[in-house]
Amino acid sequence: MCLQHDVPYEQKLVVGKMVRELLAIDPEYTRLLEEPIPTEETPEAAFFAARPELTTDASRAEFVREFDASLTGKVSKLVDWKARGEEETAQAVREVLGVPRSALSDGDAIALACDSSKNPMLGQALNVSTFDKLTRAMHHGAYTFRKKLSHAADSQDQRHRMTPASRPVLAAHATGEPDYVVPTLVKQDPAVERRYREMMDAIWSRIGRLKRLGVDDEHAHYLLPNAVAVRFTESTDFLNLRHKHVMRLCYLAQEEIWQASVDEAMQVCEVHPRLGAHLLPPCSVRKQAGTKPFCPEGARYCGEPVWNLALSDYSRVI
Repeated sequence: MCLQHDVPYEQKLVVGKMVRELLAIDPEYTRLLEEPIPTEETPEAAFFAARPELTTDASRAEFVREFDASLTGKVSKLVDWKARGEEETAQAVREVLGVPRSALSDGDAIALACDSSKNPMLGQALNVSTFDKLTRAMHHGAYTFRKKLSHAADSQDQRHRMTPASRPVLAAHATGEPDYVVPTLVKQDPAVERRYREMMDAIWSRIGRLKRLGVDDEHAHYLLPNAVAVRFTESTDFLNLRHKHVMRLCYLAQEEIWQASVDEAMQVCEVHPRLGAHLLPPCSVRKQAGTKPFCPEGARYCGEPVWNLALSDYSRVI
């Protein structure tokens, strides 16, 4: 079962052919197959049909302004967390080991699970965190972030399946005005940035022209660039947030996800300093574990000894 509006036309053709081939081999699968759910029967479509006043450019623009203001200048804003995340993580460690609080303080318990100098599982080249009893104690801290990324960055962000998000009906964010992310490097050259913005204006102008000619939103929005802004909320537990940051605090990570991860790590440090201290890039984790070389990227080493830097000193633009 699928939603028609979630599947590109070309993919529908491929899926249709696959289904026909399957039924030719085993017609019994007919009992399991259902027709796609028409777009107009989805709860999202029903909502907009009942509230047409919320489909106007003015209403959508109000939402965009409200969302962007709530980020307070960040790519990713911490908006909620489990208040006792540190205490419950520490308690889970004591439960795994069967020891009383008098024998193992919260700080020492957290270090046993999260510090790669004490937990060798964290220094492995492969992610084996879900197989280790102590490491699984990190599941008990949890965080929710409000984020704004480009479509290009969001497509990469979705690869982290254990940090799921409520991604939007993109057309419901479209105000008719250019709405995009400008890469940091583009901003370093005024001539390049000017040309970049001219191209974005041209793209939105063409989208508007298609709509005025009667082209429906679904097809007109195929012109949206990879830079188009995507706004959403993302939640995860500390174990999977930590793994994501090991990947994305690396200076070689995609720029926006890297910046979002820096924002997230700094904010987690503010509310849970004993956990947040262990949100580190791969080279710092490997240094802590005594694993050499510290950088796991070989010839792709960024050239910066990030393992010696404080989080507040991270910068990829010189």
